Amino acid sequence: MQLQRDRVEAALRQAIPAEWDISPRLREAAAYSLEAGGKRLRPIFVLAAAECAAGDESIHRKAMPFAVAVEMVHTYSLIHDDLPAMDNDDYRRGRLTNHKVFGEAMAILAGDGLLPHAFYEASRAAALGVPAERALAVVSELARYAGLPGMVGGQADDMEGEQGITSLEQLERIHLHKTSDLIAFALRAGGHAAEASDRQLEALGLFGRNVGLAFQIQDDILDVTGEEAKLGKPLGSDERQGKVTYPYLIGLEESRRRVNDLTNEAIEALASAALARTDLLADMARSIMNRDH
Repeated sequence: MQLQRDRVEAALRQAIPAEWDISPRLREAAAYSLEAGGKRLRPIFVLAAAECAAGDESIHRKAMPFAVAVEMVHTYSLIHDDLPAMDNDDYRRGRLTNHKVFGEAMAILAGDGLLPHAFYEASRAAALGVPAERALAVVSELARYAGLPGMVGGQADDMEGEQGITSLEQLERIHLHKTSDLIAFALRAGGHAAEASDRQLEALGLFGRNVGLAFQIQDDILDVTGEEAKLGKPLGSDERQGKVTYPYLIGLEESRRRVNDLTNEAIEALASAALARTDLLADMARSIMNRDH
């Protein structure tokens, strides 16, 4: 994962062409968040899914535009999620959030710029050998998984959720859209890069759905039990903002059990997909279950 993270970081640094005529302040604001580090989980999932479907890491070159695209969408969502009108967070990944450094207007514009640039990046895969119909499918899926019925819809539901009002069923819906949808997209995008079958794409998507939900529940757990230095943000921020979480509704132990069950179900989903290999994705799923930041 560290090797793939390094490759993703290198691609992200080159993702906004130096020759494009862009306001220096806007370019700086976009790069500030895009190059802020982090787990890079979504783009690594793209590369891992492509390799598991193709059985050869040479597929990474074709899949990288999809990896860059999903990280751009994720970064734009974090910039906007941190704004005063949303979660009003001062820190992200251990340093000041974008709007604290560049102001709200420029932060909004940086996010606005990264979102369409993600589609530009995804379209570039066709020039690297991904069949045009596969690249088009990825662009279409990205619009859906990241848009109104997906991540944005989950963010909206999250804004409306309140402690004492939101049910467990509603909370799962929030997490499935806010977090799982973009991770499921990442797995399917990697599969498309490797020209996976419909059956394989379905299995990869199910794996992403379950891992994404486990990832978000683990986030909820760490907001209560983690270490600030590792998390890069204050503990208990969800509770202070009145957000409903899995530990709030079902307690820590049941939340941990749910993470374990979802992880096992995700790994089982790959077993019948006839992928060239599954160990990379299985290892990543277990890593998510056991992470402390």
